[in-house]
This record gives sequence, C-alpha cells and structure tokens, in this order.
Amino acid sequence: MVKKFFLAFSIFVVSILFAQKNNDQQSVAEVSEKLRLAMISGDKAVLESLILPELTYGHSGGHIDDAKEFVEKLVSKKSNFLTIENTNQNIQIVDKTAIVRNHLFAKTADLGKEPGEVSLDILYVWQKTKNGWKLLARQAVKVEKRK
Repeated sequence: MVKKFFLAFSIFVVSILFAQKNNDQQSVAEVSEKLRLAMISGDKAVLESLILPELTYGHSGGHIDDAKEFVEKLVSKKSNFLTIENTNQNIQIVDKTAIVRNHLFAKTADLGKEPGEVSLDILYVWQKTKNGWKLLARQAVKVEKRK
C-alpha cells in the first residue's frame, strides 16, 4: 500500500513539474510575441513593461544598449522596424531563466537611413519575476553563411 502511494505521489509530482514547464514555455512565447509587436510599434509603455532595468541589448554590429537606450531608439524611430518575422524559435527553461533563440528577419526604416532588411540570429534571456517574465539580455549575431 505504501509503495503504491509513493508511486502515485511521484507520478503526480512529475506531472505538476512537466505542466509548469509547459506553462512557462507558453508564457515566454507570449512575452516574446509582445516584445516583437512593441518593437514594431515603438510603444514606450509596453516596451518598458517587458524589460528589466538591467537590460543589456547587444546589436550584431557590436554596440550594446542599456534599457533606457533600447527603449529610446525604438520610440524615437532611430531604430524603426516596419516588420519583424521570428522563425525557428527554441525556448529552454532553466529554473527562473528562459533562453530563447530564434532567427529574425526584419524590414527597417531607421531615422535618417535608407530602408533596409536585416537577417539575424538572436539570443534572448528572460527572467521570471513576481510580475511575469522580463527581458534581461539580448544578443544578435549576423547569420553564418552556409557552405
């Protein structure tokens, strides 16, 4: 009887942990989509609600933005995304951290520049807080040329 109880209890605990991980992955996918849309719209309030004050945002050219610069560039249209398409997204949850990798293809119209296109591989680091998942870090790299 005791063995059956422990077996049932173990299955119950594993089920709860698996469900929690799936819920976290879904939540991270949802905030990732909110970030994509906010980067296109330049909505300051939404952008600020999705990031941590300690944000470090790395560009493929090597420049690093802090949280304030990240938001200011999008709101002012200095960085102006007309479209952003994310593909091949992979979400890995480790405790209260989510690692998201995807490919980003975007059409841009940055202030003072000709319209352009970017194709980048991106790494996002999200942290689970009492107010939900918040972006802590982002790094873009130019896509490796296929041989």
